Amino acid sequence: METQGSPHQPPTYGNLVTVLSIDGGGIRGIIPGTILAFLESELQKLDGEDARLADYFDVISGTSTGGLVTAMLTAPNEQNRPLFAAKDINDFYLKNSPKIFHQDGSPFAAAGKLIKAFSGPKYDGKYLHSIVKEKLRDKRLHQTLTNVVIPTFDIKYLQPTIFSSYQVKNDPSTDALLSDICIGTSAAPTYLPAHYFETKDSEGKVRAFNLVDGGVAANNPTLVAIGEVSKEINRDSPDFFPMKPTDYGRYLVLSLGTGTAKTEEKYDANKAAKWGVLGWLTSDNSTPLVDVFTQASSDMVDLHLATVFQALRSEKNYLRIQDDTLTGTLASVDIATKENLENLVKVGEGLLKKPVSSVNLDTGVFEPANRLTNEEALIKFAERLSHQKQLRSVRSPLGRDAHPK
Repeated sequence: METQGSPHQPPTYGNLVTVLSIDGGGIRGIIPGTILAFLESELQKLDGEDARLADYFDVISGTSTGGLVTAMLTAPNEQNRPLFAAKDINDFYLKNSPKIFHQDGSPFAAAGKLIKAFSGPKYDGKYLHSIVKEKLRDKRLHQTLTNVVIPTFDIKYLQPTIFSSYQVKNDPSTDALLSDICIGTSAAPTYLPAHYFETKDSEGKVRAFNLVDGGVAANNPTLVAIGEVSKEINRDSPDFFPMKPTDYGRYLVLSLGTGTAKTEEKYDANKAAKWGVLGWLTSDNSTPLVDVFTQASSDMVDLHLATVFQALRSEKNYLRIQDDTLTGTLASVDIATKENLENLVKVGEGLLKKPVSSVNLDTGVFEPANRLTNEEALIKFAERLSHQKQLRSVRSPLGRDAHPK
């Protein structure tokens, strides 16, 4: 079945709500980029070369670098198809990351970084702003080809601001440029400057946004995405079939991490006990404070969802792919050397060959779940996505016209 020209049919014509979620992690967005390229290639084997991830997921959610990937996958081009194919994501990172995170190899670089920690963010963000605006142009939130959910954090009001396709219908003030949303959700404290912009509704009313990285609120946005869907269901939206709050068997969720350095054990209490403000901001060529709050956020969401899906006997509907074995520069969010970026591609390729893991409800520890590799699990996931799309196509009024009995 060719997907070209076939509109994305809402969940009410199927039996599952499909969710894709992508964590934050700077240049480590290459890891989920590799996973997504593999998944889309499997969908193309099933449904034709024009198949794109936006044709299959009811909602795609991303934080920080994941928010940028979300926009790339869902923003429309001139043919009203996704701006980027999944296979093009890593090319974007490989080409542009060294310019976004300019690497200073001079002997004075370390001293410069130390001074920078007090005087401003490590990077001015100018290239990031320009390339994002160049790619996304004038596209706004309401124009995405499937629903998106992108968390940010407003430092003026000290609260999360979630840019959601579901909410924009009721709150036009959130219908921001996708470029502004991406810049805002990527504005990691100490790395990139906070982002200010305004929107204006049809009556001329202005709303101001003062945003930093969505990882402050939800570095793993899976639960935020599910929450947005739940609110839409509670509004009795015709796009959804009736669901109970605990009916997790009606969700099909793919959650992608950007890798962590848990096995490296680079921090310990004895070392952290001596840190002041500077120590929490700069230690071992990283930023411990940012590492701690983003990783804690990601893991808590994963632990919660893995536990709930298992407890409700719906564990086959939740697939989390994450690499906890990064070391050295691979764990960095900004060391954008050619060697490190190419090694991150290899990490993503290697992750496909690793076994699927899930939480042990007795110990709370993630362990190999079965004999399936992530690659094999994604092949099965692609088959379920394809089946769901075909089911909706046949059941929808448009599909019934195209497939007469």
